Amino acid sequence: MEIISRPLYLNHIISRLNRGMMLILVGQRRVGKSFVLRELKNWLQENRPNSNLVYINKELLDYGDITTARELYDYAIPRLPKGEENYLLIDEVQDIKDFENALRSLHAEDRCQIVATGSNAYVFSSELGTRLSGRYIEIPIYNLNYKEFLEFHGLADSDESLISFLSIGGLPGLRLFDIKDDAQVRDYLQGVYSTVMYKDVVTREKVRNVPFIENLAKFIADNTGKLISVRNIANTMTSFGEKISTGSTSTYAMYLVNALLINEVYRFDIHGKKLFEQNFKYYFSDHGIRNLLCGFNLRKNIEQVIENVIYLHLLQQGFDVKVGVLQKGEIDFIAGKGEDKIYIQATYHLDNEETVDREFGNLALIRDYYPKYVVSMDPLPGTPAKFPGIKHIHLRQFLLNPLN
Repeated sequence: MEIISRPLYLNHIISRLNRGMMLILVGQRRVGKSFVLRELKNWLQENRPNSNLVYINKELLDYGDITTARELYDYAIPRLPKGEENYLLIDEVQDIKDFENALRSLHAEDRCQIVATGSNAYVFSSELGTRLSGRYIEIPIYNLNYKEFLEFHGLADSDESLISFLSIGGLPGLRLFDIKDDAQVRDYLQGVYSTVMYKDVVTREKVRNVPFIENLAKFIADNTGKLISVRNIANTMTSFGEKISTGSTSTYAMYLVNALLINEVYRFDIHGKKLFEQNFKYYFSDHGIRNLLCGFNLRKNIEQVIENVIYLHLLQQGFDVKVGVLQKGEIDFIAGKGEDKIYIQATYHLDNEETVDREFGNLALIRDYYPKYVVSMDPLPGTPAKFPGIKHIHLRQFLLNPLN
């Protein structure tokens, strides 16, 4: 299968090779981690022809007998002679029991540069965090951004292309399907969702109440970008006849986060400089899957989808993203990178004065000089005269251009 380059990730990985750290590529299943790893393998074969390269793909039957740390270690050692330039690439490393023990030993021996992929945040935060702390760099891999979406599907930038992106999402595997065929898109997304849910959630976490966690995922999809408390979820589910404690609800929500299906976003008090550690907002790692769970009703959910897309776009550019809290209002996103930050309000249309005053007015309450944006799908962006310094930008332009 042809590999379409994703230089954003490949260059990031290459710049960190052979610096004494393992590299762990983490992301939801089917966002393209395997292809990024294969792209790296091809690059190494072309640019490091005298090195020894071991590539293990745990989704292939050829590597089915590598199931434990000892088997991984015994497979790698004879193929990675000590003292030579060696690379060990492992796809879906979490499928190897106690993999961290083998990686730790290989790393301690200075045997090779390790690059691995994984699809479960809990595995890496626990196993790697406790046993490999300080020895690895985590590199997140996300779904396609809008620019990549256009390239993968051979599309020109247009309103129609943007609507297609907002509707079907950015999973790279959709390139092999007719994206204008709703049934094909739905079947593919359903397949990916089912794999994540049953392999990375139900099976790995030994979930007993499967109907509840499926309903929970749909509830979060319906409330994407809205402030959600665990108690509110539990009460809502109880009203639907699904009685469950707040503790169990919190645990099940974390299972979805650990599977990298959804992202939990903290709120930050802009004036008080304080982080709130309860009542989060949630966004999906792929908005196409979010739309699948909501019946693909884009007309009804357009503002939620726009927020989700903007959130992912910020993550893909390396920003740390939080929701801003004001004394009288809210800022959709505070995106920070080092000492810099930007503020963003997202909306579908600024079609009345009340909406203009709310979106621009909230940003105007922030008394600093960091960039402030209102992002919408209005055909003629322009900043109202009474809100100078706040930039109004069309969603297409926002998604196609890097942010400073």
